[in-house]
Amino acid sequence: MDISLAFSPCPNDTFIFDALIHQKIDCQGLRFIPHLGDVEQLNQAAFSNTYQVSKLSYYGWGFCRDNYTLLRAGSALGFGCGPLLISNDINVLNSETLPTVFVAGEKTTSNFLLSVAYPQLIDKQFVLFSDIEQKTIATPHSLGLIIHENRFTYAAKGLKKIADLGEWWQNTTQMPIPLGGIVATRQFEPELITQISQLIRQSVEFAFQNPQSSRAYIKSLSQELDDSVIQQHINLYVNDFSRDLQQTGENAVRFLLQKGENLNLIPKQQTVISD
Repeated sequence: MDISLAFSPCPNDTFIFDALIHQKIDCQGLRFIPHLGDVEQLNQAAFSNTYQVSKLSYYGWGFCRDNYTLLRAGSALGFGCGPLLISNDINVLNSETLPTVFVAGEKTTSNFLLSVAYPQLIDKQFVLFSDIEQKTIATPHSLGLIIHENRFTYAAKGLKKIADLGEWWQNTTQMPIPLGGIVATRQFEPELITQISQLIRQSVEFAFQNPQSSRAYIKSLSQELDDSVIQQHINLYVNDFSRDLQQTGENAVRFLLQKGENLNLIPKQQTVISD
């Protein structure tokens, strides 16, 4: 049985899914056909029910819970891994004129955090995540909200950290920050959904046990080719929560969605996480 699987070309996703899509584990008769996209492209594809299994932002999942259930494995969720607000000007937030903010997508979790932590920052431009640094450098009186590899490259380009929204979330909630998860279509039978989640967990386990096995695949798709940047990226976003959400992860996801519902940033829907 062929199953469409969408994820980003970022090192954490390619590290997680390499063994699955390349049949390095026993996939029990299932064949996963990869489709790659930027985080906001994945969100928008999920809203159109394009793929059967997909990575997407947790904020984005808040808009398509009727069609997709969350899997327990494969998440990017943890401590110290939230988006960073950066700028050329360390005093940019002290100006009477509100700055433009470059953001990776309207339905990204980073945009959700920005809306909650800094509701006054309403002049947003949604751009490809890999363009945010250069847009910020080129635009006077602006901010960039960076994710992914850019966390490890912005300082070398002369940009300064203004705020860590992940740190703000953790200090406010005492919970890990749910960035992105893996969902499966509700058209699948529950047994198949559980099977897929278990296979993703096995793929994560294989990647941890064989860290060099996925390196060529990761480097063929990564924005940054420096080995140390790639490894930092994987270390930051792939952790025990990627193996299984656990109760702590579940609580964080439900809290984020409830927060969004209470602020009318997410429609009220049922939140279902697979077994």
